[in-house]
Order: sequence, then C-alpha cells, then structure tokens
Amino acid sequence: MLATEEVRQQIGQALKGQLADYVEIRIEEREASRIQYRGRELEDIGRSTSLGGNVRALVKGGWGFVSFNELGELRQKVELAVKQAHLVGKEVSKFAPVTPVVDVVEPQIMKDPRAIPLARKKSLLDEYNEIIWSIPKIQTSVIAYGDSGKRVIFANSEGSFIEQTKIDLSTRIVVIARDDGDVQQVVLSEGSSGDFGFMEGLHEEVRQAAKRAVALLSAPQVRGGEYTVVLDPVLAGVFAHEAFGHLSESDFVYENERLKDIMVLGRKFGGEHLNIVDGAALPGLRGSYKYDDEGVPATKTYLIREGVLVGRLHSRETAAKMGEKPTGNARALDYRHPPIVRMTNTLIEPGKVSFEEMIGEIKEGVYVKNWYGGMTSMEMFTFSAGEAYMIRGGRVAEFLRPVVLTGNVFTTLENIDAIGNDLEMNEGGGCGKGAQSPLPVSNGSPHIRIRKCLVGGR
Repeated sequence: MLATEEVRQQIGQALKGQLADYVEIRIEEREASRIQYRGRELEDIGRSTSLGGNVRALVKGGWGFVSFNELGELRQKVELAVKQAHLVGKEVSKFAPVTPVVDVVEPQIMKDPRAIPLARKKSLLDEYNEIIWSIPKIQTSVIAYGDSGKRVIFANSEGSFIEQTKIDLSTRIVVIARDDGDVQQVVLSEGSSGDFGFMEGLHEEVRQAAKRAVALLSAPQVRGGEYTVVLDPVLAGVFAHEAFGHLSESDFVYENERLKDIMVLGRKFGGEHLNIVDGAALPGLRGSYKYDDEGVPATKTYLIREGVLVGRLHSRETAAKMGEKPTGNARALDYRHPPIVRMTNTLIEPGKVSFEEMIGEIKEGVYVKNWYGGMTSMEMFTFSAGEAYMIRGGRVAEFLRPVVLTGNVFTTLENIDAIGNDLEMNEGGGCGKGAQSPLPVSNGSPHIRIRKCLVGGR
C-alpha cells in the first residue's frame, strides 16, 4: 500500500506554502506482464514493476512539470516545478473550481490477471497460436497480450487526496494469409477492465479469424462508388471515437480557429435519432474510472443530443478558458506525462430499428464490420473495414475483400438515417494523442445505416 502515514505527511509537507496558483502531486505504482509471439516464435515475455511520480504547478497561466522515479526530496521537486511555472507564466491562471475530494477507490475485479501465473497466460496463447497455424495458407501471425495493475495517489494544494487502483488487460491477434502474391489479414482485438476470464474463451473466435483471412484470398472486390452502407457496432463505435470524438476534445477546439467556427454549441449535425456520448462514469469499461487525473469526478457527457451539438470534453483548464464545466476528461498515460483532454468511453446511443429492418430496405449496399486501420484530418476521415459483404434485395449477400470508407464527418452524421437497437461496446485497442499511447478506452454503437457513403474498391 503506497499511502502510508509517512507518505501522506511527506506529500502534505511538499505542498505546504508553495508560491503557486495550484500544485498537484501524482505518485504511481505499477505492475505489468506482457507476452508477444511473431509467427510460431515467442518473441517477448516478462513481468515488470515501476514506481514514479510527477509534480505539476500552475503560476500565472504557465505550467511547470517534473517527473521522477525516487520519492525522496519531494518538496524540492515541487519547488522545481513551481520555479519552471514562474518562468513561463505571464497571464492570469484560468482553472475551473472543483470541490476537493478525499477518497480511496478499489477496482471491481472478476478474475484478477495479476493472480494468474505467467506460465498459464503463455500456455493459453500457445493454444491460440496452434489454432492459427492449423489453418492452411497462413503466412504469419502476431499475438500480443498485456495486463497491468496501477495504483495512483493524487493530491493537490486544494486539499484533494485520492488513492485509485485500475486494472487493465488487452490482446491483439493479427492473422495474415497468403496465396502466391496475394496477401490478406484479419485483426482480432479484445480487452477488459479487470477480468482475465475473457481471455480464456477466444478459441473459436481465433479459428474464425484465421479462416476469414484465408477466405479473403478468393473473395471478390466491391465496385467503388457511393452506396448505402450499414456499419456494425465495432466500426460505428470507431467512427464515433476517431472521426467525431477527437473533434470534441476541447484543447483541440480551443487551439484551432477553424474548428471553433465549426464546433459551435447548438449547431445541428444530424437527425433527432442521433445521440453521441462520452463518459468514464459508465461502469465496468476500459475507459471507466471514478476520478480523472486532476481529481475531477467522472461524468457522462452528451456531445450530440437529438442531432444537436450540446457538449465537449474538458480538463479544468480548458473548461475555465471556454467558460464551461469540467467533464472529468483530463487523463495521463502514466507518471511521465501531464494530463491532457482525452476520451474515455465513447458511444452512439441505441435507437429503435432492428438489423433486419435496417438492411431490408436496401436494394444494393454494403455491410461493413470491424476495422484495422484509418486516419482522420480535421473533418475528413478514411477507415479500412476489416470485413465486408454486399447487401442485395434486403439481405446480406457475398463476402467481399476489405473496403475503405471515405468522407466528411459532418456530412456523414447528417446521412445517418437509421440507428439500431443493439448497442455493443468494443474493448479492444487503445487511443493515441500527444505521444501518450495506448491509453485504455472503449467505444461502441448499435448498427447504423449511412446513405451516400463513398466506398473504395476496384
């Protein structure tokens, strides 16, 4: 347990009497394990532990930041961060007020990965590797697994003192098939916020992923053009996160004049059936927590409500600068980084349309599932769907090679004309921003239908 009485006193003494508008201390203790295979070979395996911390100080709008691996001389580290902030600050500090909190938060764990021997984890991944290589025409594969348990003490000059423990685990399996010069891949990503149990039942999913990679070698390619497209919950959730969620991170909005003109609260972006939410207060997900890395309680924030832009994601600083309320979205990857505005669990809320009704009205369209790549540039996006099928006469038809979806996010939001009743959350992967990656998040959606979506093909 990090927060012994000695540590509490040390933190209190370090914060006392500093000539700064605001100071915070973060101390982090972490244990982790990792396993990676490349092809049939075990490439990396091990456990690690770390202990470190940082100090962040605000003076006249300027920040000082010091990170460290030794807990000794904590007051001197605080004084150094304050000195840095004095060198930078030349304005009035803007930092939204919040009520100080004293709390201890323990994780909700079903099957603790820290209690599972590394040999058992390796044995399970050996089984998955054998399944992959039992399928003909597999050229290579990558299996990566990681878990961590992180206990953080957060204290600030306003009187907050929070101990918070977070468990996270994830796996990513890439299967690549080859026939002559043709190469196809399938990616399987899964994760959890405290249950190793999900790792123990992936045998059939791994088998189907390997078979799908081989099937792609003989699948036809869609004729490129505009189609009515149906996105499955995974790809629709990624769209909500990548294409719209990042535009809702207020540091990005505040620093970009063009985006300020676009992301105006009250602007209509879609139909009344469209609701997009982000929030760490949604329980049991990889992006969930009780307090963010500034000690602000987690919230559930509507970004779009009934088609209208109604909110964005904030740290205490961006909230003050934009005259809005903190949303509990200040997050740091670890003690080596200061918190910045990040998403948590981002989703499109479910509607009332069944999947059968959604595709039943489509004469010719494309059904896309999963993803394994993409990029965004302001309001433009390009996503590679991991799986695709033609829709013909209201039914899912032939299997296709992966397709690329391209468009303008705001036009695409307006073109969403049906939202399913079957919300699912995707716990695989992680989010990258400002050299802090991969940060645990989740995203999700029901099936959604988009009119006039540009699909790349032959």
